[in-house]
Amino acid sequence: MASSVAIFGGGVGGLSAAHELVERGFSVTVYESKAWTGGKARTIYVPGTGRDGREGLPGEHGFRFFPSFYRHLPDTMSRIPFPGKQSVAENLVATHRTLIAREDPPEEVPVIAHFPRSPRDLRTLQKMLASRLHVPWSDLFFFYRRTMELLTTCDERRLAELEKLPWWEFIEAERRSKNYRKYFGEIAVRFLVAMAPHLASTRTVGSIGLQLTLGHFDPFSSVDRVLNGPTHEAWIRPWLEYLKGRGVRFEMETPAVGIHMNRDRIHAVRVRRPGGGETQITADHYVMAVPVERMVPLVTAELSAVDPALGRLSELRTDCMNGIQFFLRRDVPLSSGHIVFSDAPWALTAISQAQFWPGVDLSKYGDGTVRGILSIVISHWHEKGDYSGRCAIESTAEQIKDEVWAEVKAHLNDMGETLISDEDLVGWYLADSVRFEGGAAINDEPLLINVVDSWKNRPEAVTRIPNLFLAADYVRTHTDLATMEAANEAARRAVNGILASSGVRAAPCKIWPLEDPAVFAPAKWLDAWRFRRGKPNLLSER
Repeated sequence: MASSVAIFGGGVGGLSAAHELVERGFSVTVYESKAWTGGKARTIYVPGTGRDGREGLPGEHGFRFFPSFYRHLPDTMSRIPFPGKQSVAENLVATHRTLIAREDPPEEVPVIAHFPRSPRDLRTLQKMLASRLHVPWSDLFFFYRRTMELLTTCDERRLAELEKLPWWEFIEAERRSKNYRKYFGEIAVRFLVAMAPHLASTRTVGSIGLQLTLGHFDPFSSVDRVLNGPTHEAWIRPWLEYLKGRGVRFEMETPAVGIHMNRDRIHAVRVRRPGGGETQITADHYVMAVPVERMVPLVTAELSAVDPALGRLSELRTDCMNGIQFFLRRDVPLSSGHIVFSDAPWALTAISQAQFWPGVDLSKYGDGTVRGILSIVISHWHEKGDYSGRCAIESTAEQIKDEVWAEVKAHLNDMGETLISDEDLVGWYLADSVRFEGGAAINDEPLLINVVDSWKNRPEAVTRIPNLFLAADYVRTHTDLATMEAANEAARRAVNGILASSGVRAAPCKIWPLEDPAVFAPAKWLDAWRFRRGKPNLLSER
């Protein structure tokens, strides 16, 4: 008889664990607290917007982003069937340009999102270098030196020293120009992990930043990929169909509300049923794939006594990072990739979706008038907006919409041309994870942020409780950052732990480390030698 596994949480981590387990012969049931799966990667068909039998407008928690250094998630996607294609992995399409839109001074700087492949790419590169984003050459050379220090720093030093060093200090932001601080300090961090650069771990920001940067030097890599349709249609729905076809059971609107121990093992997990009342779930193995803010209340003194790392989960930090979609009367491509609104105090990034959805007829959604979607992520909820004078966290939904829309127009329409106007706007949707109480916006789905020295508070996927495993983005992974890739990697680590615990003979899930260029291997070896002897990195000035 197959070993049974109960997975709590139907986001990317839970679905990834279910996928790997069912392919290895386990009996799997997924318990999800909401009426839908996908977690933060879900599509929300906006209630009340569908007309005459059309689907509601496709809203999202935020746009999907699949950098070239992702290995785990694309591998799983390559094993999800999709009609007319080999897999949903073929629904990933590359972007070509990132647009940096400045309000002061008015300027739009395109950045190629891959290794130069054409004369047009070379012209774009020339324009970007000529602009330099108004950062002095001396500052650019200094940042280059810091980048070389990161590339030559051994992994042991990164964890022992850079994990405890704020990014702001590492790049010496206070000693440099205003635009240096903006682009290499504020934007580099807030648009990556939605946290203050004064708190961000240099190890995390540096490692992930290097991966994103190095992708531009690979002629065969697409640095930035997006889905070719709404997430649910291009990925999540086919995934569910595949998992159900393999025998995975789903229990929706069934949140875990308690974990019960019998000595050093999980005896049962108590869940709340949709119609009310509670019941206990028993299985051979338990996988908790819920986000950290949902896991903390489930950790009892008994659990943390067996595995103290679980007790430290409450020390982890989260912050807001949510999406808002503007549904437009016409398609406004703007840029063939992401857009960075560099002077927006709420740290806005966006993508114009329709250009990447060639097979999607937007007239079949809403009232049939939508032809374009501008999907925007709000990364900073604690800074006052330029137009409302309020922080996002202190605003109503309407006020958030007005501030973001004003910022978008200010950045895009300041070059003597009106790229987007009020007449274009059909409707808008703020992620349903944001609710409003007592004059404040409350985020029900915050994002884990990697503050300095937080690695010590993050648990392993395989806990010290023999039948409890974790498959969420707060787990220690190579990916490190709170992303879909990290959740998938954590799930793979959890499954490998279940394989070892159960004795099931099946191939373990593959785990890929982040890779630095091989040319720097000798320098990293030398730095490891120096680190063990208490000497600094050769390029360090600290």
